[in-house]
Amino acid sequence: MKTKTLKKSKVNVVTLGCSKNLVDSEVMMGQLQANGIDVIHESKKKDFDVVIVNTCGFIDKAKEESINTILQFAEAKTKGYIEKLYVTGCLSQRYKDNLEAEIPEVDAYFGTLELPALLNKFNADYKHELIGERVLTTSNHYAYLKISEGCNRKCTFCAIPLMRGLHVSKSIEDIVAEAKSLAKQGVKELMLIAQELTYYGLDIYKKRKLKELLKELCKVEGIEWIRLHYAYPSQFPMEILEAMNEEPKICKYLDIPLQHANDNVLARMKRNITNAETKKLIETIREKVPGISIRTTMLVGFPGESEEDFEDLKSFVQEMKFDRLGVFTYSHEENTGAHKFEDDISPELKEQRASELMEIQSGISFEHNQTKIGKTYKVLIDRKEGAYFIGRTEFDSPEVDNEVIIPATKNYLRMGDFAHIKITNATEFDLEGEVVV
Repeated sequence: MKTKTLKKSKVNVVTLGCSKNLVDSEVMMGQLQANGIDVIHESKKKDFDVVIVNTCGFIDKAKEESINTILQFAEAKTKGYIEKLYVTGCLSQRYKDNLEAEIPEVDAYFGTLELPALLNKFNADYKHELIGERVLTTSNHYAYLKISEGCNRKCTFCAIPLMRGLHVSKSIEDIVAEAKSLAKQGVKELMLIAQELTYYGLDIYKKRKLKELLKELCKVEGIEWIRLHYAYPSQFPMEILEAMNEEPKICKYLDIPLQHANDNVLARMKRNITNAETKKLIETIREKVPGISIRTTMLVGFPGESEEDFEDLKSFVQEMKFDRLGVFTYSHEENTGAHKFEDDISPELKEQRASELMEIQSGISFEHNQTKIGKTYKVLIDRKEGAYFIGRTEFDSPEVDNEVIIPATKNYLRMGDFAHIKITNATEFDLEGEVVV
């Protein structure tokens, strides 16, 4: 057990869930640090006295992970290993009352927009002048840049609006200021994120302004790659594609979660788009931006998804041949539009369908990657692992997409530098290459 001393406390921030949560943690850490508080992210040394768990409440698995993490630190507090435990984020926003009753060892719970109240617990002030000031938890050469909060869509499977509220765009000026601050820290690649990227600007400017934002971000000195995540397919603003062609800094990469391809399922999901419209959109994107890499996500096991519906989805994936694809299984979330439907597909069948879809995508990914052998790409070096450097092309985002594996025996490469790499071999999800001198 720790003995209490007069030394200043050290705060350990633990982040669960998506990249949007990670940005929230980085902002929180920046505020704590600006108030003179020693803070670290996911320390392995156990050299901290206070823990803040930033939770995720998106689906059952995420909620389970969040609760288990809270319980782990609650036990540590009971045993005297830590002195204070605070919980924030989506799960806390959504289930605060239940959590207070079930895990009373936590000193306080906070919602997604209650950072000033959390800072209060440290006798710290929320410093409004810290626009863009964050403690980066990613590698120094890339960062996620959140351009808005919340969502106005009413997708029946999604609980995000319950936890994050309605869509609120940041101003172009504030986003650019944050990008400049990140560039000064050595960031070269920005991943633009939002619950719905393409809605940007409608609330504060009364029109979609993502293209204008991209144009301004491209002017930021030091930023070399800008990547777009989470574009909503319905009413997709085509001017984004114009910006991709006009601005070399914008990666030819688009993350556009489609969720399904069967018209009946799409209607029950309230996705505001049909199979035919989706196909037309993907074809148009590929036509207007040749060589673009499209990443998507699919949701299987939605209530009422029949074998025929799932076959439609498999056929769609086989036909469209997405460069990247992820699969989620449906989670029956209370207070969502789909909660009124019977969750009539067993967990085993949901997992089976997810595996089937990923098996199809594995073959597609292998085919795509084989075409890259012999070609040379500009690669951003992320890290070194053993005898290899690991990097990415502009067609790949960190954590979720392909990596390029380069032997470290012949050439020395620095983290955060770009190198020209000739691809010599390829598997389903990775590329191998050598430096072109």
